[in-house]
Formats: sequence, structure tokens, C-alpha cells
Amino acid sequence: INKSMCAACHAKSFCSTSDQKEKTVDVPYYNNDEFKVGENVIVSMKRTMGFKAVWISYVIPLAILMIFLLTLQQINPNDLFVGGISILAVAVYYLIIYLLRDRISNKFVFTIAKKQ
Repeated sequence: INKSMCAACHAKSFCSTSDQKEKTVDVPYYNNDEFKVGENVIVSMKRTMGFKAVWISYVIPLAILMIFLLTLQQINPNDLFVGGISILAVAVYYLIIYLLRDRISNKFVFTIAKKQ
């Protein structure tokens, strides 16, 4: 269960920012006897993988958006056209990421350890 920082707050029922979601993560491991179903474990990944995910999901799309906005604004002063094409460029980027999701997911490796 993925919890936001305020999910454990006593006032979360009055606040709309409390967030708690159940997520499924595939973690390869090689010893079937070491872990049992329902056991508390720690799932982690390398810090560099987190930075890579931030680049793929936020930094590169922002760069694409800004490049298209600034370049097209010089060519065509119509704001609706420039904004539409810029958003379309980011949408195409995310479509490419979606189509390459299997290839990208192979680079993100999670590890599992028993919780002490």
C-alpha cells in the first residue's frame, strides 16, 4: 500500500489531500522458500533509477513542451496553434513511452528484503 505523507494523519478524513493506493510491483527473486505470502517486506530500487524515472516522466516532456512553445511562437504568433502543437508533441512523446513500456520496464529493477 502506497501512502502519502498525510495518510496517517488523524485529520485525514477532513482533508482532501490524504492519499492511499494499493500498487502491484513485480519483483524477481530466486529463492521461493525465503518469503511467504502476507509477510511484511521492503521493496526498493536504486536511487539512480528514481532519477531516471523523473527524467523520463517530467524533465524530458517539459523540455519538449518548452522547445515547441518557444520555437513555434517565433514562427507563428497564433497562440492556439502554438499551444495545440506543443501539447500534441508531448502527447506523441508519451505515446512513444507507452509503446516502449516493456523495454523501459526491463531497466527498472526492484529488490526485495525481509522487514526487520
